[in-house]
Amino acid sequence: MTNLLQKINSPADLRLLSRHQLAPLADELRQYVIDSVSKTGGHLSSNLGTVELTLALHYVFNTPEDRLIWDVGHQTYPHKILTGRRDRMHTLRQWEGISGFPRRDESEYDTFGTAHSSTSISAALGMALAARTKGEDRHAVAIIGDGSMTAGMAFEALNNAGVHEDINLLVVLNDNDMSISPPVGALNRYLARLMSGKFYAAARNVGKSVLPSPVLELAKRFEEHAKGMLVPATMFEEFGFNYIGPIDGHDLESLIPTLQNIRQLKGPQFLHVVTKKGQGYKLAEADPVLYHGPGKFNPAEGIKPSTSAKQTYTQVFGQWLCDMAASDQKLVGITPAMREGSGMVEFEKQFPKRYYDVGIAEQHAVTFAAGLACEGLKPVVAIYSTFLQRAYDQLIHDVALQNLDVTFALDRAGLVGADGATHAGNYDIAYLRCIPNMVVMAASDENECRQMLTTGYNYPGPAAIRYPRGAGIGVKPETELSSLIIGKGEVRREGNKIAILAFGSMLQASLQAADVLDATVANMRFIKPLDVELLKTLADSHDVLVTVEEGCKMGGAGSAVAEALAEAGICKPLLILGLPDKFIDHGDPALLLSQCGLDSNGIVQAIRERFKLSATATPAQAA
Repeated sequence: MTNLLQKINSPADLRLLSRHQLAPLADELRQYVIDSVSKTGGHLSSNLGTVELTLALHYVFNTPEDRLIWDVGHQTYPHKILTGRRDRMHTLRQWEGISGFPRRDESEYDTFGTAHSSTSISAALGMALAARTKGEDRHAVAIIGDGSMTAGMAFEALNNAGVHEDINLLVVLNDNDMSISPPVGALNRYLARLMSGKFYAAARNVGKSVLPSPVLELAKRFEEHAKGMLVPATMFEEFGFNYIGPIDGHDLESLIPTLQNIRQLKGPQFLHVVTKKGQGYKLAEADPVLYHGPGKFNPAEGIKPSTSAKQTYTQVFGQWLCDMAASDQKLVGITPAMREGSGMVEFEKQFPKRYYDVGIAEQHAVTFAAGLACEGLKPVVAIYSTFLQRAYDQLIHDVALQNLDVTFALDRAGLVGADGATHAGNYDIAYLRCIPNMVVMAASDENECRQMLTTGYNYPGPAAIRYPRGAGIGVKPETELSSLIIGKGEVRREGNKIAILAFGSMLQASLQAADVLDATVANMRFIKPLDVELLKTLADSHDVLVTVEEGCKMGGAGSAVAEALAEAGICKPLLILGLPDKFIDHGDPALLLSQCGLDSNGIVQAIRERFKLSATATPAQAA
């Protein structure tokens, strides 16, 4: 860290600098981001692309009185560094450290918590109208990426905002031609055409500066006339916004005067800035997807290929998808802008006409799949557990109610580690098992994941297969496309007195705990339909039952067991272990599981405490 950045402990310090000091400060800030992320892991490409934009916004606007609302939050590391968290960047995304996303309880400068996309305009509009209602003279600024603009929620907010002519609202479109995966859809094509027109590029300075009176009205008329010739019916102006741009988002000499002039205007303003992901770090510029969310790395050498011998569950899914597509021409794959994250890169290469990236539009993804299923195709929706929450109504009404043949591959089920509560897949068991017609499965290893994917695909209705983030336990998946018997679990260990019913990722910890307690362990496999016959057998032959799941206890798999026991009239002591009724922060996954009592030691301790077993007593002695 060099001289300028170490003096900046708040945006107020930043605003004391002269304009000519901002460019060298940007260089220092960019290098600090690279150095920090290389030591902790985190989001890199997107943050390198917003260095100048962040500096300009804090320099021009009176933050935190003026509100900055960052969409998604992948691009807020420069913001964190400038707002008093520079010296805590070494704790980024670690247990009890700072979050990788904006959080209201972390800083007054984080005016709205974000991690899922396309919420910023709605939140900013709410803040702008609240200021008007309260008689406060402050601005609300939403910074949203072009990838996030593919979601319907962004346009719902634009539609609502455009009718309020007297609010201090600015929407900054950060156009970097990327979300996480490459951008898709008609909007991206529109922006590309807008940028590539030579005549418009030559004349765009008309919209780049906002002139003061007395020439403002004349300039406005000329601007409108020029835009009418060059870009007929500019979309954002039709929504009621004053559109300005596009301008270079790395050019502080363009950004700052433009923002200063916009700050003097009333009504909804829309500033289109163009940035480059990975700006200033050649390796990230060359491959912004690879450097989107790296782990620790040496900045001088770059990211090295993984040498892990274990497959990740995402890789298991990607291989299964290609194998199943080769055997069934009806299979189509759908992702809402998560081609890399969901393991669909190879599928797109092999089956480009059967691959659909719908952009950041989860609701559309699910109903689109329903439409394909209506016509006899077999869609597979690859989606993170936390993102399927955004399409819950479509899942119920458009898929399950019509009993359509759609397979949901739920990646990142359970705790996700460094991304924290916003990305954790803690609720899918509870929100899926209550839906009629659904089959819900949880994989305990790589091979079982492949079998479950085949089982769900062959089931003639909606099915969901949940699997965790990261590597499996080292089981090599079979090459066959074999199915499991729906609703049937298996006993993996015979023991005495205590029966542990393990769901999905909790099987290995349960087996380890059972070795200590001499307990029986059942790999339940299916959350819905539950293997009631196996449950009855275990209840009949054991004194107590324990359920273990990497999902919320309320309404989860343990609740399903309790309901089944009550329905059968079986009164048996039952201990339900799972994730507690609170949001679980970011940190190392193993540490988080331990904190929740879901490692083997935690399971043993919980069973001993609940059933009054001493540390030395065997179950038989305790009985």
